Amino acid sequence: MADTEPRRFLFLQGPHGPYFFMLGQALRERGHDTFRINLNGGDRHDWPGEATDYRHSFRNWPLFFDDYVVQHGITDLILYGDCRPYHASAHGMARLRGLRVHVMEEGYIRPDFMTLEADGVNGNSTLPTDPQWYLDQARALPDVETLATPISSDFRRRAQNTMRNGLASTMGRLRFPYYRTHRPDSFLIESFGWAGRLLMRKRDRAESGKAWDQVRDRPYFTLPLQLNSDYQIRVHSPFGDMRAALRFVIKSFASAAPDTVNLVVKRHPLDAGLIGWGRHTRKLAAQYGVADRVFYLSDWDIAEVVAHSLGVVTVNSTVGTLALNSGKPVTVLGHAVYKVPGIVYEGALDGFWRSPPAPDMRLYSAFRRVLEDRCLVRGGLLSDEGLAMLVANAVERLTGARGLARSAGEDGAPGGIFALSRRALGRQGDWDV
Repeated sequence: MADTEPRRFLFLQGPHGPYFFMLGQALRERGHDTFRINLNGGDRHDWPGEATDYRHSFRNWPLFFDDYVVQHGITDLILYGDCRPYHASAHGMARLRGLRVHVMEEGYIRPDFMTLEADGVNGNSTLPTDPQWYLDQARALPDVETLATPISSDFRRRAQNTMRNGLASTMGRLRFPYYRTHRPDSFLIESFGWAGRLLMRKRDRAESGKAWDQVRDRPYFTLPLQLNSDYQIRVHSPFGDMRAALRFVIKSFASAAPDTVNLVVKRHPLDAGLIGWGRHTRKLAAQYGVADRVFYLSDWDIAEVVAHSLGVVTVNSTVGTLALNSGKPVTVLGHAVYKVPGIVYEGALDGFWRSPPAPDMRLYSAFRRVLEDRCLVRGGLLSDEGLAMLVANAVERLTGARGLARSAGEDGAPGGIFALSRRALGRQGDWDV
């Protein structure tokens, strides 16, 4: 059944895989028009339907985009991430034309959610940081604490989607000669890195097990590493590079943390292995005289690490929300939507080591309920069930309806405040860790 006011949605780049194409189909079934601009061969692969290929230089992109939205009467722009150069430019031009802009990202709360927010996400989010605002807004929302049925997730699907997109992008270079990826390393270079990681997987797991056996019963804080390619580091943090962040944290730890406290550094599960994080961590620990108190885990369950820790130090990783779900103290060094006074530590990092305050769980519960109501959609990219839910929920949000689709047999409202801590998060690949 068509909505009363048909709209015209323009899609740019989406997550690797079929999600954006499926979402476009669902919007058309509701009576809306959908359009797509491909920027590279990977985009063409992921959107097999009718589309326009942009094959010219980035310099000409803003005027091309403006002409396109005017000629096609576009009312809504849908982006996956708002910091990629093409997306940032399109976002600005769309605002000049008064378009609705919808930005998607992997969820502020993970797993089982994706972010779908008006205007911007992460550091560009328009959500306030005033604690009282969240308490006031949450009063009108249901007090949701029902454990939702976990959405199935197959990490191999992520790898397959990424590989297919990367190969199609590489094969399409002749058709898109001016396109340059927003990522710092090419698909080919990252592929070599992943090949090396696969070869060393057993060794990495064994070394991580030894380190974990040494530290698990000691008091420690957790530092989850993030990807250098992530705009959370490149744009929404003061560091610009995860190596600078790692040095900053270890230096602070060495000078201010009690002698009885340790630090666990955990590699991101999607790191391609191009940077020797273990070697770099050990070098910095030795440089600052804390080699016996800093432990590096390349391959371990982040939920288990966080559950045993005194607290989490993060630039702006969503591991912060994992810790908050369990009532663990968190300090944020960059910009994050959950960097709200009372939820995370407000002082300088040196003070956090000595006296990490527990989060105000009443405030965090209100914050999370507002997130779910305003800018989260339930579902996932890594299973048929998750994709179907994600499409259904995003359509409802995009077309102005409320409510969330639920998996078959699911009882109660989705995504309770304690769902992740209870679930112990066995799906490490779903997290920005």
